[in-house]
Amino acid sequence: MYFDQQPYDIRCDWGLAGLTHLSPSSDAIVIIDVLSFSTCVDIAVANGATVYPYRWHDTSADVYAASRGAIAASRRQGTGYSLSPASLRHIPPGTRLVLPSPNGSTLSLSTGAVHTFAGCLRNADAIAQTLPQYGNRFSLIPAGERWPDDSLRFAVEDLLGAGAIIHHLPGTRSPEAAVAEATFLRFRSDLATCLQQCGSGRELQGRNFSEDVILAAALNSSNAVPILIDDGFVRRNL
Repeated sequence: MYFDQQPYDIRCDWGLAGLTHLSPSSDAIVIIDVLSFSTCVDIAVANGATVYPYRWHDTSADVYAASRGAIAASRRQGTGYSLSPASLRHIPPGTRLVLPSPNGSTLSLSTGAVHTFAGCLRNADAIAQTLPQYGNRFSLIPAGERWPDDSLRFAVEDLLGAGAIIHHLPGTRSPEAAVAEATFLRFRSDLATCLQQCGSGRELQGRNFSEDVILAAALNSSNAVPILIDDGFVRRNL
């Protein structure tokens, strides 16, 4: 009862534990994994693809993809479609893609019957314009990343993504949501630099994925609204 942020319309909390506390009283949930699941989903569905989130990156992903008439994304350092947003820029319309991810995918598959969206910096305004059609109590779930021991790592890029969406939403904010919004407003004028200099961005650049960071920082460059329907994210236009 202490952590459900019940008195407020707009709530925000981290990872699976945060989702568990906030989802029972939510009209809609937005999963935010800026580097890179949510950015990948935005780019893919904007091109007319369907993205099926999947928890595990093992041989079972190929089996699941076959059951959906889809193809399974490779690991980020591999070839073909992957969790690298740049790999999806030219994905053809109608493609069905299974996208394994330990953070964004796992959260997307844990929301139950609540309307579920994939949000990022690229589609922040589009998501915020769409949510009021589904009610007035919304939960923003920054996915965070993982330390080597699998514990949750705070990821500033996900806090910024949550804050960008919150900034355009009507309704009362919980303190947690207000902090996310304030953080976004502090860095709004130079998001690219913030993402390039934060830990996650430096890691990606060190692995030669600099373009992914630039794509993720492109605030409101997309009007695609990825909504989860029948286990797959599809585009819901404004």
